[in-house]
Amino acid sequence: MFRFSAAFAVALLLSGTTAAQPTTSARPVPVPDKAPIHKTALTPAPPWAAALERRVRAIDAAYAGDIGVHVHHLGRNETWGLRDDEIWYLASGVKVPVAIAVMREIEQGWLTLDTRVTLQPTDVVDGAGQTNAHRPGTRLTIAYLIEQMIIYSDNTATDMLIRTVGLGQVNAVAAELISARGAHITSLADVRRRAYGMLHSGAAGLSSADLLALQRAGAGPARVRKLAQILDVAPADLLLPDLDSAFESYYATHANSASLRDYGRMLAALQQGRALDAEGTRYLLDVMGRVQTGRQRIRAGLPAGATFAHKTGTQYRRLCDSGIVTMPSVAGAPPVRVVIAACVRGATGAVGERALRDIGAAVTAAGVLRAADPTTPRR
Repeated sequence: MFRFSAAFAVALLLSGTTAAQPTTSARPVPVPDKAPIHKTALTPAPPWAAALERRVRAIDAAYAGDIGVHVHHLGRNETWGLRDDEIWYLASGVKVPVAIAVMREIEQGWLTLDTRVTLQPTDVVDGAGQTNAHRPGTRLTIAYLIEQMIIYSDNTATDMLIRTVGLGQVNAVAAELISARGAHITSLADVRRRAYGMLHSGAAGLSSADLLALQRAGAGPARVRKLAQILDVAPADLLLPDLDSAFESYYATHANSASLRDYGRMLAALQQGRALDAEGTRYLLDVMGRVQTGRQRIRAGLPAGATFAHKTGTQYRRLCDSGIVTMPSVAGAPPVRVVIAACVRGATGAVGERALRDIGAAVTAAGVLRAADPTTPRR
């Protein structure tokens, strides 16, 4: 085998040549053409955006907390938002993807609206609606459970439907229609267990009866004392000082949460027939149009003649209201359809509801609902 001496190798390195490559005359290396730089066209703000922003910022300044708003005019594909890219706790807003997951099972023939589901003792959760009036063992139809869940925001009905289709299916809907990151939806009973779990790890084992007892204890310190009693621990053993801290820590996990822009995307897909087939779309929008909760929220600020297919959400220091406003056809023009997704955090009760009502009034006053795109197909 031919071997180089060390001195010869060093000489080669210094000369910039190698034994394997003969010396050749230098040739210019062609420089590849660079792709032209294209300027990104800025999407012009909708004509109603300035008036809406002025009104919404005034509402935000007057409210003792934060508000988030996403508005999407479907006919013209125009959007505007305030804090709509932040993550917001959706509360019972998660019941819409639950309903979509159930309706898809119906589309595929696995369920029907007449399918009956047995109420189990472990399904029972505190909250509105009539499902808790039934005894365990009662068989309730899917149609009844969907209406209780959406129209009256019934938590027990929701957990029965989640149990029927599986959390995996619900979260698959969230990943597809809301965000690829998903919304990490849990059962409504687990919402309580996780929030109380910020106070003590023993809350993971709370039974349905325990959850009802905590709800009956009232809010604030009384509920914290009741939790300590149920878990048989001293109040000093709790990890956080109060219920406010526990729920704020729970919200920080981003369970059952999403940006309002992403949530609005799901509502747009539902209205446009991209979430369900035509029959399922009509059915779910009709149910959402009969919601009985949140009468003093967004719809209280909408004009006469408007319909609002929506879902409200209420949790500790959190309120939401999100849906599709439809203004009827005028003089043969297509109806106007606008998605509004809004939440408030901080002061709730009547103050929070007034802020949501004022958002509906701001959308109305800014002219968002006045004109439809004449090319929008009539439905």
